[in-house]
Amino acid sequence: MFKRFILLCLALVLVGVLLTQSVFASPKYTTKWEKINAPVNLPILMYHSVENKPGNGLCVPPEQLEQQLKYLHEQGYYTVTPAEAYKILVQNKVPKKHKKLVMVTFDDGYENNYTAAYPLLKKYHIHATIGLITSKIDTQGMLTLKQIKEMKKSKWVSFVSHTQNHQELDRLDEAGQREEMQASRTWLKQNLHQKPDLLVYPVGRYNEVSPKVAKESGYKLALTTQPGPANAEQGKYELHRQRVVPDMTQEAFAKLLQP
Repeated sequence: MFKRFILLCLALVLVGVLLTQSVFASPKYTTKWEKINAPVNLPILMYHSVENKPGNGLCVPPEQLEQQLKYLHEQGYYTVTPAEAYKILVQNKVPKKHKKLVMVTFDDGYENNYTAAYPLLKKYHIHATIGLITSKIDTQGMLTLKQIKEMKKSKWVSFVSHTQNHQELDRLDEAGQREEMQASRTWLKQNLHQKPDLLVYPVGRYNEVSPKVAKESGYKLALTTQPGPANAEQGKYELHRQRVVPDMTQEAFAKLLQP
């Protein structure tokens, strides 16, 4: 009888552990949203490569990234997905219990986004969005399809379009822009079985035609490299971002997060 009681207690403890893990391991637990009247400013952080490469403004050292992700975690920031960014910026809805909002993005799809950034995202429970140059996948120094699928399955990382070949869109005619946007979107649909709604302009370059082509190609939002927090007044296809640079102080990083 006593042995049966002990086994029952052990079973209950095991169930409790599994339930706890399922709740706290889930990056996006059930969140209630509310519509507000005041316009929302959403800081969107922009990273590229995660490596020590002095003199290259696109390369943030892994130790700096960890310090910044740890800061977001400790300060209670809610890191939004592309779908949630649309909800915030277009529908003017915010999570009821989360007042500090930020979107974390990585451009290009470097392999170190998997080897260096991905473990930190999981460690600090940060959701990130990676803009993929789809023609570069499975090439040297870039993400592989296997790595992309693993990260996507984890729910800590979303993948969006950074066009097919990373050409500066303001140098292309309308047909060329359309090809770049649609080919990338098709790849994401076929290989990741998702509906790609977010476009990241290569090098932040675009012209007056680009928003129209992006909308017609099926995208709901597009990101630029114009500095400042994103908001509805900028338009859905000209949203601003905050660039994170190497050797940035914690004080300077905190300023990027101001809505």
